[in-house]
Amino acid sequence: MVLNYLSVRDISTLSMVSKTISGRLIQYISTSAGSHRLLLQDFHKPQLWRDGASILEHYKSLGLLFKRLTLLLPTRDRLRYVHTVLSGVSCFKLNGCASPLHCLGLHCYGEFIQMLTAGWEEPECHRVFNFLWDLSNLARKVQTVLSSKPGSARRLELRVRLFCRAVLLSGSRRGPAAFWLTRILKPWPMVNQARLLFLIFGPFCARDGYVVWQKMIEGPTDESSLQGLAGAIKLLYGTEAREWTADDVISLVDELSVVPQQWLMENNARLLLLSGNSVCFTFLASKAVNGRAVELARLMVFMVLVCEKDLYCMDWAVRMMQKVCTVFSTHWERNNFLQCLENSFAGMVLQAVLAGERDEENSSFQDLFHLMNAQANFHKEILYLTMGSSSSSRAP
Repeated sequence: MVLNYLSVRDISTLSMVSKTISGRLIQYISTSAGSHRLLLQDFHKPQLWRDGASILEHYKSLGLLFKRLTLLLPTRDRLRYVHTVLSGVSCFKLNGCASPLHCLGLHCYGEFIQMLTAGWEEPECHRVFNFLWDLSNLARKVQTVLSSKPGSARRLELRVRLFCRAVLLSGSRRGPAAFWLTRILKPWPMVNQARLLFLIFGPFCARDGYVVWQKMIEGPTDESSLQGLAGAIKLLYGTEAREWTADDVISLVDELSVVPQQWLMENNARLLLLSGNSVCFTFLASKAVNGRAVELARLMVFMVLVCEKDLYCMDWAVRMMQKVCTVFSTHWERNNFLQCLENSFAGMVLQAVLAGERDEENSSFQDLFHLMNAQANFHKEILYLTMGSSSSSRAP
């Protein structure tokens, strides 16, 4: 049969020629020969594909083919047909693969779904999400994870993480990604939203894929461990996420900082910097408005420290402090915040000095070194600003 010699992309183009040919293609896909030809399942050996062809590209093209074949059907019928055809692929299921971390099955399924639904209206995408949510029994599995101690159900955590990232959020542009992420998070209370966000985007072990829940508690972390969370926060704060207010996102960030326990303040500060100026200022301003000057000052000091450690220009921290000062309604409140800021610097320096006397590995000396440099550079930028000078800046 000639279809055996055509690429999926060519078959997809052929499907638009006439209704008759489209019907013949549907019949062909239903046969064992068609299923074997199109539903490739060598997900564990992607390097074996001849001519450098990508299995992900194959399923992306397959999604376009199914989009065209089912174009005239109601959404419910389209989804039913897709499920009937794809149900035999075990690696497309949440529990269908023994080693999901090293399997491209869910990623292929995600490419297929994203191409199939590209351009669909939002009510139709709601139906798609509900269909996938029910089909995978994801709600029950998420509930099991959320009701368990973090890390106690690692295999299930991994499967939920991979399904959400690979299938629901696979390759999405900002608009669709905001829609899918909102659908995942919104059914749950805020405290569960934060834990689910950490589960999906938090740091993980490269060897086994398991979420590293203690990463933010045990010590200062690096940017790479926070990039996923920061990207998700920026996505929810953006204009594409219409169902989220600024207060919603700030509350979510606040809840996130205690998952699974209280984070180190330095990690809080680094996440805020990576989340962008708007999120950072809104978060700091909320503390100023609520009279939490001491907590605000301490967080500001750690942001200065992160700027020093991660090589951001200190001018950014000074200007953020200036902007926060405009939030205070009285001179007394502003001056009190500035006094708290200097007290925080002094207290942290003293703490580092005392810790250094007991530290045999000199790590506290390194902390003191960074802190003293941060304080000096921060005050230098303030002097430049006060004296009317300017310095080069690189905003984070």
